[in-house]
Amino acid sequence: DLLRAAPEFVARMTWLLANRPRLAALVSHWQEPGQAATRLLSLLRGHRLKRLLYRMLDTAEFLSDYGVRSLSRVYLDKPYVFRDTDITVGYQPAESSTDLFGGNSNWRGPIWLPINFLIIESLQRFHHYYGDDFKVEYPTHSGQYATLLEVADALTARLTKLFLRDPATGRRACFGDSELLQHDPNFKDNLFFHEYFNGDNGHGLGASHQTGWTGLIAKLLQPRGHR
Repeated sequence: DLLRAAPEFVARMTWLLANRPRLAALVSHWQEPGQAATRLLSLLRGHRLKRLLYRMLDTAEFLSDYGVRSLSRVYLDKPYVFRDTDITVGYQPAESSTDLFGGNSNWRGPIWLPINFLIIESLQRFHHYYGDDFKVEYPTHSGQYATLLEVADALTARLTKLFLRDPATGRRACFGDSELLQHDPNFKDNLFFHEYFNGDNGHGLGASHQTGWTGLIAKLLQPRGHR
């Protein structure tokens, strides 16, 4: 139904796959049906997807207790050096240490809701195609394997931990070390929608009213059948 509603797209795609074999070789095998006769058009074919997830689901790299970091944690002690220059990119889990790139809007370590949301939705769609037989190690190096849908659900659970109270401590990760926000009855249940979150401990950072994308957590908190 979706393809019938977009005939121009189908015509262009069909022409490209037939007349540009080098480009066609880079994308998924469109003609191979997946689960429930679904089709997949993506740069991430199965083997590439597994290689990407191998690093993304590694707790020493991108996978935090509270979601997927925006930069691998391996660059904490050994920042990336651009060729033979003094330009480096290091892992910074919280506020930026430089005024470049928008001041404190730090994309070099923290957890950002819009990126995590897109990752979760993409994993769900890949699962629609590959089904339950396609599994990846989660977390990496754990020896445990999960379907892409199970990984999506696990990432959702990590993100919701930013806002939900820890059953053991009664604290919310997003409130950090603020005893006022954690315990005062006038504040403890009034949540902020922070711009981004500390990649190590989940503390809310940046603008505190970024509902435009951090509000996506509301959809993730819903049972999957109602999203």
